[in-house]
Amino acid sequence: MRQRREMVFASLAAASLVLATAACSSAAPETDGEGPIVIGMSLPLSGPVADVSKSGYEGYQQWVTDVNAAGGLLGRQVELDVLDDGFDPDAAVANYNKLISQDKVDLVLGTFSSHLNGPTSAVAERQGMLYIEPSGGDPALFTRGFTKLFFAQPATGDALPDRFVEWVASLPADQQPRTAAFLSQDDPSVSGAIEVFVQKFEAMGIKTVYNEVYAPDTATFDNLASAVAGAQPDLIVQGAVTSDGVQFVRSLQKIGYTPKILFQTQSPADPSYPDAIGTGNADGIFTAVGWSPEAGYPGNADFVSGYTASFGAAPSEDAANSYTAGQVLQAAVNAVGSLDQTALADWLHANTVQTIVGPLKWDKTGAPGGTLLLAQIQDGTLQIISPKAAATVDTAINPKPSWQG
Repeated sequence: MRQRREMVFASLAAASLVLATAACSSAAPETDGEGPIVIGMSLPLSGPVADVSKSGYEGYQQWVTDVNAAGGLLGRQVELDVLDDGFDPDAAVANYNKLISQDKVDLVLGTFSSHLNGPTSAVAERQGMLYIEPSGGDPALFTRGFTKLFFAQPATGDALPDRFVEWVASLPADQQPRTAAFLSQDDPSVSGAIEVFVQKFEAMGIKTVYNEVYAPDTATFDNLASAVAGAQPDLIVQGAVTSDGVQFVRSLQKIGYTPKILFQTQSPADPSYPDAIGTGNADGIFTAVGWSPEAGYPGNADFVSGYTASFGAAPSEDAANSYTAGQVLQAAVNAVGSLDQTALADWLHANTVQTIVGPLKWDKTGAPGGTLLLAQIQDGTLQIISPKAAATVDTAINPKPSWQG
């Protein structure tokens, strides 16, 4: 996994070099205009993460509905120009080049995962366009010297393990896991965080008995589940991106192996997750989230109710992340009073934006400086465990209940 991480950093460094030597011309749009403001984006509406992208797209659509109902941006209505990339980085790069250079969109918003946002944000930077991404928390994305890249979540992936590691460390000695298994989709938005988990748990004396990376298009997890169960870990940590979290749990259920503690990234935050793995089976599963439907941040309750009315179901965290990216863009445009890309980026670097995930503020790299929430599913509902100020329950379920039939 360390070799994979080095390859990611090398490729990002190469992209930065290209940007540094590129011509100074920019495809940024004129600041004045009539008619709708068109915002371009490339989304994986087909392919292995289409389920997540669907709710994320709906989050963007809900933001457009709300911003247009409030008068639009700069007094103009907002429209989305959306292209499908099938979760292919090359296709995503081609799409953003087309949106900016051929379609001449006024603004762009980001796509999903570091897998796509890494190369597509390089396109935007080269073209002089502001780029606000709803997901893509690999810390390596923010080491390239970009000035127009911003992450619309409270923290990057290097902070993802922190609260769960703190919770494990707080357990009485006789309840702490002695062994751990790690597996992760080959996506830098989660694989980098898994490396941090490994390092921190090994430093606590928890022995790694399994560590594997699987391809994004992995269709069956039976072999992976059998290998993990064979190692008999007390703790399992999975870097899941979409439905891979559900599929891995289903494979564990087939062989009847329930770890004492199970943490998965991203997947458990989907409202459909408990039903997907069976009633009661989700209870006790941990995850880290940047947003909660119960949070009292301004506008959050209206977002939840508006989204639910529009799409007939409660929003997922992916939907909330997209909505947040739109809020960040909206705040910058309203404050600057134009579509000047450099002025928008400069304003975001200097100001805090109030969003449905709380106040967001960025360093000079575009990385946010906040923290994530530790959550656990209890009675089929995602509850906040820590920090205490945001907790919705007093205690965590431990150990995890056995799988039900």
